[in-house]
Amino acid sequence: MDPLDVFWHEGMLKYETGTGVFDSGMDPGFLDVLEKHPKNSDRVKNMLSILKRGPISPYISWHPGTPALVPQLLSFHTQEYINELIEADRDGGKMLCTGTFLNPGSWDAALLAAGTTLSAMKHILNGSNGYCFLNKAGLAVKLALDSGCQKAAVIDIDVHYGNGTAEGFYRSNKVLTISLHMNHGTWGPSHPQNGSVDELGEGEGFGYNMNIPLPNGTGDRGYVYAMTELVIPAIKKFEPNMIVWVVGQDSSATYAQN
Repeated sequence: MDPLDVFWHEGMLKYETGTGVFDSGMDPGFLDVLEKHPKNSDRVKNMLSILKRGPISPYISWHPGTPALVPQLLSFHTQEYINELIEADRDGGKMLCTGTFLNPGSWDAALLAAGTTLSAMKHILNGSNGYCFLNKAGLAVKLALDSGCQKAAVIDIDVHYGNGTAEGFYRSNKVLTISLHMNHGTWGPSHPQNGSVDELGEGEGFGYNMNIPLPNGTGDRGYVYAMTELVIPAIKKFEPNMIVWVVGQDSSATYAQN
């Protein structure tokens, strides 16, 4: 079989989110043990160990990652947003919104994650075979489109709605964004979208955003049904030149049975 190309840099493990009660970062003062933020480097270390020592390890070809440059980030993000992150990093960190902390070391790790994703996309485009600060899927898709790819689809599986990617391509008919997520509704100013089925895109992008909100407790059979009856037909109709997967690990830990 052909090798599976994996792009990686150890510096991405320096993304630290601190401790507290779940993702709040708060210490109520009466707990002996504070838990790690749900997005922490331990889960990445476990995934990395599976790739390095698991049953598929003989078939993996490893490639080094590199940090993204600010001009590359501006293909998807605004200068104002990037400036906010740079300033927060220079000032020693900041809580950007509820549950999202930019702590010392996080900005460098985010640049590495974005740059490594772009390196992987360039590898594909050359014919060789994404609680985030930077939208790595959005940057990768923009690079593909700017490099001549006519149409791309993004399939996002996570407890949370892939609102950032959807918003970035909400008025585009060149990108089909599909998100399978918990039916959680809006989270306020930082996540104003509901992730509901009636958020379909705007202008030329109307009909090119598909939300599939799933009820609490949805497991393997529910995901298989959603993929078979909704996602696959939509992909076949759209006929993309490329599919970008954004796979969150939180849903697999929470919902496992039905």
